[in-house]
Amino acid sequence: MDWTKQHVLVTGGTGSFGKKFVEVMMKSYHPARLIIYSRDELKQHEMRMAGFNHPNLRYFIGDVRDLDRLRRAFHGVDLVVHAAALKQVPACEYNPMEAVKTNILGSSNVVDAALDAGVKKVLALSTDKAVNPVNLYGATKLAAEKLLIQSNAYAGGMTTRFSCVRYGNVVGSRGSVVPLFLQQREKGEITLTDDRMTRFWISLEQGVRFVIRCIEDMQGGEVFVPKIPSMKMTDLAKAIAPEANIRNIGIRPGEKLHEVLISEDEARSTVELADMYVVQPQAALWFGYHWSEQGSPLPEGYHYASDNNTEWLSVSDIQQMIDSLEAGLAQGAR
Repeated sequence: MDWTKQHVLVTGGTGSFGKKFVEVMMKSYHPARLIIYSRDELKQHEMRMAGFNHPNLRYFIGDVRDLDRLRRAFHGVDLVVHAAALKQVPACEYNPMEAVKTNILGSSNVVDAALDAGVKKVLALSTDKAVNPVNLYGATKLAAEKLLIQSNAYAGGMTTRFSCVRYGNVVGSRGSVVPLFLQQREKGEITLTDDRMTRFWISLEQGVRFVIRCIEDMQGGEVFVPKIPSMKMTDLAKAIAPEANIRNIGIRPGEKLHEVLISEDEARSTVELADMYVVQPQAALWFGYHWSEQGSPLPEGYHYASDNNTEWLSVSDIQQMIDSLEAGLAQGAR
């Protein structure tokens, strides 16, 4: 794909993922136009002041809940990365209809606007919490995934195609536990909800690079899942604050001990490649199943969970990630 000829839009463009996506795009891929679509004018102003002011960048104020505004923003756009979402689990639990309006209805609006504007590819970001969800955030992301994938049936003879990327916790993103642990370190005590807990982890840079690769490779209808390491939350606490006391406070409502990226039921239609899995839609007449020729099927009964992973981060591995994150935060503060 020749990115220099592409007109790209990212929803939620002022969020953690959006900012890193814009940074990588402008540094390495040089799209003809890159539109940052978000609802917060202050964050857009702060991005400009932080150096995101390239002539090919456009700042577009709008909400994914506003279909007409999306239609206007998508005019002349080739590729859309849909990253906008309400993702704070407690906030979604307390404000359920707000989560539904943004994560589900907003995703539906993205689909409609993309079809109306003739966007070629839409790739939406999802999460491991969408698999066997136990909280509203996960349920809304599951619904958004289903909306995006099945909307390929609406495209008909048009060129618009929809796919999703699904990965685990992003180190240092907004709402991540890492900033909380860094704050708690100053007081000498880290709070864990359960010391058995494990999580998938990926860096912002890795997440962005994976999304870009999937945009290039997608046919429409896939859910792409990267092979990423797991970590024990106790190891994360030790890496951030080795001298601190660790206090268990009990698992919170809507929280799992372990996260799942591919369920046992999904595994039956999933293809394994060297560094990722491709979840194919089941019995879809519009899908060609080309990925089956590039990878291998998963064994019966397989599921990809944070506690049965073959790749784990050690305490020293985690310390390196945290050191890199803190260095980036310190540089950004200057």
